[in-house]
Amino acid sequence: MIKSVTGAQFAAMFISGAAAVENARQMINEMNVFPVPDGDTGINMSLTMNTAVAELRKNACEGVGMAAEIIAGGLLRGARGNSGVILSLLFRGFSKHVKDLSVMDGADFALALADGVDAAYRAVMKPSEGTILTVSRVCAQKAKEYALEDNAVESVLIRALATAHVALEETVEQNPVLKKAGVIDAGAKGFCVLLEGMLAALQGDAITVENPQSPSGKPASGTGAANFSEYAAEDIRFAYCTEFIILRKPTRRDPIKLRALLGSLGDSLVFVDDEQIIKVHVHTNNPGKALESALDYGALSAVKIENMREQHTEAVIRQADAPSDALSAREAEPTARYGLVSVCAGEGVAAVMKDLGVGKIVSGGQTMNPSTEDILSAVKATPAETVFVFPNNKNIIMAAEQSAGLTSKEVIVIPSRSVPHGIAALLAFDPALDAHENREAMLSAMSAVSAGSVTYAARESVLDGNTVSRGDYMALLDGQLVHTSKDLGQVLSSLGQVISKKEPSYITVFYGENIAEKDAREAADLLAGYCPSAETHVLYGGQPVYYYLISAE
Repeated sequence: MIKSVTGAQFAAMFISGAAAVENARQMINEMNVFPVPDGDTGINMSLTMNTAVAELRKNACEGVGMAAEIIAGGLLRGARGNSGVILSLLFRGFSKHVKDLSVMDGADFALALADGVDAAYRAVMKPSEGTILTVSRVCAQKAKEYALEDNAVESVLIRALATAHVALEETVEQNPVLKKAGVIDAGAKGFCVLLEGMLAALQGDAITVENPQSPSGKPASGTGAANFSEYAAEDIRFAYCTEFIILRKPTRRDPIKLRALLGSLGDSLVFVDDEQIIKVHVHTNNPGKALESALDYGALSAVKIENMREQHTEAVIRQADAPSDALSAREAEPTARYGLVSVCAGEGVAAVMKDLGVGKIVSGGQTMNPSTEDILSAVKATPAETVFVFPNNKNIIMAAEQSAGLTSKEVIVIPSRSVPHGIAALLAFDPALDAHENREAMLSAMSAVSAGSVTYAARESVLDGNTVSRGDYMALLDGQLVHTSKDLGQVLSSLGQVISKKEPSYITVFYGENIAEKDAREAADLLAGYCPSAETHVLYGGQPVYYYLISAE
C-alpha cells in the first residue's frame, strides 16, 4: 500500500480524476432529473476541473499544499453551476488543511476531506441531502475512521471510495425528486468518478481523456472547427475559439464591415455568408466584442466559445501560459455608486436589460452556465463601488456568489432564478436608495412575479409522477412542470389556465430565436384569452432553448 503522496503525485491524481469525469460527462448529464435541455452537471463539473488542470500543468507542485492551493484556485475561478461551485468549496477547505504539508498520508487526506465538507456545508445556505454534499460527508466521516486503522493514503482512498459508492446508491432514497425519478444524484456520481480517477493514478494507471468532447457534451464533429492538437498552449495567441451563426436581418446589411472587424480581433477567421445566414469561426481574445458586433446583422444561433488553452487533452493542454484574466485584471475605477451585471442569453433579452440600466451582460443561461471567473470579469469591469449581479438562473446563483470575495468592490447577488424575475428586480432598482433598501425592494418585486416558460424535453424522464418523452413540448411555471405534450397548443393552453389562477395584471411574452413574431402573437393571444383582464405584451427575446419566457405579474 502506498503510504503517502507528494505534491506532484497529488496533482497527477487530480488530473486523472478530471479525465475520468471528462470521459463520463455525457453519462452524468443523462442522470439529470429535470428533462429541460441543460446537460448541466457533467459539463459543469468537467469544465470546472479543466480550469484547475490547466493551472496544474503550468506549475511544478513542490508540495501537497501547493498542489491543493493551485487546484482550489483553479476550481474557484472555473466554477460553473451548483455542482462546480460545491466541488470548488470542497477543495477550498481541503487545501486549507494541507497548506503546510509537503507530503500527505491517509490521515491527512481524511481530515482535509472533512474540512472540505465543512466548508461546503457552511457556504450552502440550504443544503439538500441526497446530493454531492451527502456523499462527500459520509465519505469523509468514514475516511477518518479508516485512517485510524490503516494510515496508508491508498488504503484510506480505496475504502473511502467504496463508502462513497454505497452512499451514492442511497441518494435515490434521500432526495424526494430523485426518488420520484428513480435515479441517483448526478453531482454525487461525478464526485465518485473523480475519486475513481484519483485512485487509478495513485495505483499507477492514470486515466486519460478517451474522446475529447465539445461543450455540449457531444463528441466533437471534426468538421467546421479547428484542430488544435498540433499546438502547445504557449503558441496560442488568441485563447477563445468562437463560433456562431447569424440569422440575417431582412435589411440584408452588407457583412463586409463585420468581416473586417472580426479579422482585426483575432486570427483563423472563417466567414461564410449567403442570403439567409452568416457563419463565423474566429480565434480571439475578445469573444464578447465579436458577438456584440454580430448582433447588428441579425439574431445569433449555435454560439460556441471554447478556451483553447484549457482544452482537456494532452495534445491541447501542454504548457498553458496565460494567467487568469479575471483575477489579474485591474478593476475599473468607480465613477458611479452602483453598477448592474446580468447573465442572460438572447439579444432581445439583453437589450431590455440594458434599457433597464445593466452595464455588463454576461452571456449565458441554460446549457451554458458561465463560470465564477466570467462573472468576476464583468464585475471588475464595472466602474462602480457596489455591483448588483443578476444570475437569472438557479444554477448560476452560487457561481455568482463566489465572485463576491474576489474583488474589492461590494458585490450583491440578487438571487433571480429566471429572466422574468431578473427583469422584475431591475424594474424595482432605484439609484436613490441605499444598497440594503435596493436589495429588499428587488427581492420584493421578484416575489410578485410568476415565471413561465415553454421548452422541449431533452431526455426521457419521470417528473412529478408524469412520464416525459424526449422531444415533448413542456410548459413550466416557477420551475414546476405544468403540462407536457406533442401539441404546442395544448401546452400553452394548460399554462394559460394555471397562470389565470394568479390573476395577473400584466403578462409579457419573450419569444425565442427560432420563433416567428406571428406565432408569438398567436401564443400571447391564447394566454391572454385565459387572463382577459391582464395587459399583454409581446417582445423579441432571441433566447435559445426556450421557445417562450413568460412574466406574469
